[in-house]
Amino acid sequence: MKRLSTLLLGALALTTAAAQTPRDNHPDELPFAMPEVTLPAIPEREATLTGFGGDPSGARLSTEAFAAAIDHLAAQGGGTLRIPAGVWHTGPIVLRSNIRLEVERGAIILFSNDKSLYPLVETSFEGYDNTRRCQSPISARGARNIAITGQGVIDGNGEYWRPLKREKVNESTWRRITARGGCYKRPTYWFPSEQALRGDAVADMNVPRTLTTDEEWAAVKDFLRPVMVSLIDCENILLQGVVFQNSPAWNIHPLLCRNLTVDGVTVRNPSYAQNGDGIDIESCRNVIVRDSRFDVGDDGICIKSGKDEDGRRRGVPTENVVVEGCTVFRGHGGFVVGSEMSGGVRNVLVRRCNFVSTDVGLRFKSRRGRGGVVENIYVYDTSMSDIATEPLLFDLFYGGKSAVEVLESGSEEHAAATVPPVDETTPAFRNIDIRRLNCLGARRAMFFNGIPEMPIEGIRIAQTRIRSTHGGEMRHARKIVLDDVEIVPAQGPALKIADCDETDLRGFKGEIAR
Repeated sequence: MKRLSTLLLGALALTTAAAQTPRDNHPDELPFAMPEVTLPAIPEREATLTGFGGDPSGARLSTEAFAAAIDHLAAQGGGTLRIPAGVWHTGPIVLRSNIRLEVERGAIILFSNDKSLYPLVETSFEGYDNTRRCQSPISARGARNIAITGQGVIDGNGEYWRPLKREKVNESTWRRITARGGCYKRPTYWFPSEQALRGDAVADMNVPRTLTTDEEWAAVKDFLRPVMVSLIDCENILLQGVVFQNSPAWNIHPLLCRNLTVDGVTVRNPSYAQNGDGIDIESCRNVIVRDSRFDVGDDGICIKSGKDEDGRRRGVPTENVVVEGCTVFRGHGGFVVGSEMSGGVRNVLVRRCNFVSTDVGLRFKSRRGRGGVVENIYVYDTSMSDIATEPLLFDLFYGGKSAVEVLESGSEEHAAATVPPVDETTPAFRNIDIRRLNCLGARRAMFFNGIPEMPIEGIRIAQTRIRSTHGGEMRHARKIVLDDVEIVPAQGPALKIADCDETDLRGFKGEIAR
């Protein structure tokens, strides 16, 4: 296990929001107006899990102990539940208002691989509302003032849930996981059970869209992998210091939340973890993600707001978000917007972040039919190295594959098609300001892959240096400004441009091919 870095605020004995300094939740020098992000106010009373029959040896489940302890504190108005050193083997944990889980150093909360402990619940997943998934290992709905803090580990045991592709693992890992039984979609694509495979056959991406009866849902239950931490319609949330790892699907998923602070956490998944996103912030307002580390199997830090008609009907953008001082070691993208962004995204600042060996650095993705407006995005002082594809990618033809999978399949280029009219289903990306981006090592310097009916618009890139194998490419973009930008490719021109209007390239250093 990786050594945890020192927490920004030390061990933290959180009692009320006043325990945090004003700087922590009112970032300075923002390019947009944003209110201070309210921290949870947790009453001073405490309880310890062992006092409710929890077993630190992990020999028996502590599910009932967690529930009893949380109910006890909630009945008194809230407080802190301390989880001391030990392995706490458990089923799902449901947080309530005014509750903090303090996962102490040496403590591991390990969720059971017994899927019968996770009943089907009504929820949202991959931007679709009114669907069903298995209950998340940790969840809260409609709660105020909740926190998960400490220096321990929360492990979702996701390996028992996820399918596995042979090409993503070495031989020993493939043999170890497939030895559990399960079944195969094809010889190189394993599923943990017949139920899971049956669900895959009826799903749109990862969400079944045609099931209506309880019996139909129950028949594919194993396929309905949950996110590990599901926070829906919650307010005043703090996640601090803890390691969140090995999730069944996405790791941390705040949805329709207000005042979320993520501070000094570590989020881990194996590189082969399908849908193993780090954090997916969806239709949330007033968010800080600071000084955290992500090493995952899919997108690292991702901004979403619902998918297609469901997202447009919800109509709640993700807005007022600050991501600073974070590192993404692996993942399909370091910082990502989309592809579920139908409710819109606005007022986002990313600064002083590092992306190391990710597939893409900054990844903006959507497609026709999605709708939504992404605007007022600011990315400052970002460093990248060893990027598999592009440090900067705008892809309006996203089809569900990672950038590396698209590259390997040779399916990147899109044939000319009839241009549809602009309507509510047309996605728009505009007003994005990127400054002081440095990247050493990438396949292609950047790629703007817009759609002719709604070109990518108003992108300013300044004080940027990129060394890559190939230069950048732009198509279907307008009002692009490159100011003091240098691309040094190992081969070919530094920049190729096609079907772009009103570009200002006077500050670009390198050969341009049109």
